[in-house]
Amino acid sequence: MSAPYQPYYCEENVWHLAADPALAAAPRRVVFVSNPARQVLMFGQRAAGEVGYVVWDYHVVLLVDDAGWQVHDLDFVGGRPAPVATWLRASFPLTGRVPGHLEPTLRVIDADRFRDVFSSDRSHMRAPDGGWLAPPPPWPAPGRGTNLMRFVDVEADFEGEVMDLPTFAARFAAQSASSTR
Repeated sequence: MSAPYQPYYCEENVWHLAADPALAAAPRRVVFVSNPARQVLMFGQRAAGEVGYVVWDYHVVLLVDDAGWQVHDLDFVGGRPAPVATWLRASFPLTGRVPGHLEPTLRVIDADRFRDVFSSDRSHMRAPDGGWLAPPPPWPAPGRGTNLMRFVDVEADFEGEVMDLPTFAARFAAQSASSTR
């Protein structure tokens, strides 16, 4: 598997990874991690640095069912793929012990559907003066216009299914654990 990577453009990284021929035969889901406040506390991320955690407005990963659900998080320091349960423990070790506005909500979308409908003009990465908040990827932006924030908005009725972390864990981590026994 080789997919292009650009820091701070997780949605585009996953958009490319979801098209990787090595993963095409397996069921795949794209997962947007956000919440109504757009402040999700995550550990184990490259951007966390020495403090060990980062607060993302959103983050995007790919799930692949390869004898159990595996997470492909290109920003995860624990390697990839990682079993869902492993990724959840490392990424959200304080679940239930942090203020509610930092708890994750997840939007899960079929990967092929995501590839068909996702578009970004990268405007979310522009500063008020028009400069880049982070260098853009060298490849063309996917699609025309942008619907990125519709995916991020976990309160909107849009693509996929929105769920809390316990529901996500029950659905994807339980299958991951049972298939690795």
